[in-house]
Amino acid sequence: MTTDPVDLTARLVRCPSVTPEEGGALVLLQEVLEGAGFACTRVDRGEVSNLFARWGARGNQRAFGFNGHTDVVPVGDRDAWSVDPFGAEIKEGFLYGRGATDMKSGVAAFVAAAVDFVTETPPDGAVILAITGDEEGDAVDGTTALLDWMAEQGERMDVCIVGEPTCPETLGDMMKIGRRGSMNAWFTVTGKQGHSAYLDRALNPMPAMARLMDRLSSHVLDEGTDHFDPSTLSVVTIDTGNKATNVIPAQTRATVNIRFNDLHSGAALSDWLRQEAARVDAEFGTKTDLRISISGESFITPPGALSDLVSKAVEAETGRKPELSTTGGTSDARFVKAHCPVVEFGLVGRRMHGVDEHVAVDEIHRLKAIYGRILRDYFA
Repeated sequence: MTTDPVDLTARLVRCPSVTPEEGGALVLLQEVLEGAGFACTRVDRGEVSNLFARWGARGNQRAFGFNGHTDVVPVGDRDAWSVDPFGAEIKEGFLYGRGATDMKSGVAAFVAAAVDFVTETPPDGAVILAITGDEEGDAVDGTTALLDWMAEQGERMDVCIVGEPTCPETLGDMMKIGRRGSMNAWFTVTGKQGHSAYLDRALNPMPAMARLMDRLSSHVLDEGTDHFDPSTLSVVTIDTGNKATNVIPAQTRATVNIRFNDLHSGAALSDWLRQEAARVDAEFGTKTDLRISISGESFITPPGALSDLVSKAVEAETGRKPELSTTGGTSDARFVKAHCPVVEFGLVGRRMHGVDEHVAVDEIHRLKAIYGRILRDYFA
């Protein structure tokens, strides 16, 4: 009897696992996996729950891994939903609910594929599932905690697929072989408060901030590389909070987000931001404090054996050869890449995080078939 990935998706959606709540999702998966002979370990850290599952003996055998998450973003305006966000209602060929697309269907598909594979054709090797409850949050105690625990225990995946939604329009049209890096920078420019009629008695930080933001946003970071689009810098907010029209404020703040390719590192970009801020301070006499957070460096798994394996399986099941892409935001693949070669492949992601999030039922079955073929081909 085969494992139904749609039923498993529905059961997962009914678990209200909004980050960092486990919501019963990992408990459900552990029950399913242990029933198929997987050895499961909860790897919880901080407020986050994670699950490590292995089928097969540890040793020198090959180990194929899947990574995914069961946590979901908040529902938002519940009244805007036409269905219960955690009801997993199926209508007109679609399964509705928070996390239906991102990414409980992906987790259900690779769990179902792995269970059926080891049950029907036990491989000469190991199948490892690393499932986190902290991908939509800070991602500090999720996949990183699993990888830390694996290193301590001597566990290792030889290759890994992250089951995030990767296809823009149609199942099979894209897989991810890398991701851009991402970083945020928070600027606070300080001058001297005073009356707007007496400029000589004040130091307005606003012109300095305007100059700094213009310099940053006007700068061309690069023209792109063979596998990456050009890096981008976005000014996402400038805040002063001054409600008076006759007061020069003492401080103003701004935030920028940078998505960068493999021509840059977070450290090098941080140095550039500090240099630009120092230039503006020297010009205007202001003082700029800068706080930087790097959420991930850019990375790429060069096209080769792993991407070929996935591409052939996708094409066999869908008739489409996926584009090898590095577009989009960040994912937990940015952590896995330091452990083993990793690519991402999953469902169409257009509906994720939205009101009435939903996924096509038939595509969940097809995704399971793709993952199953990948496992068979890998261990053939």
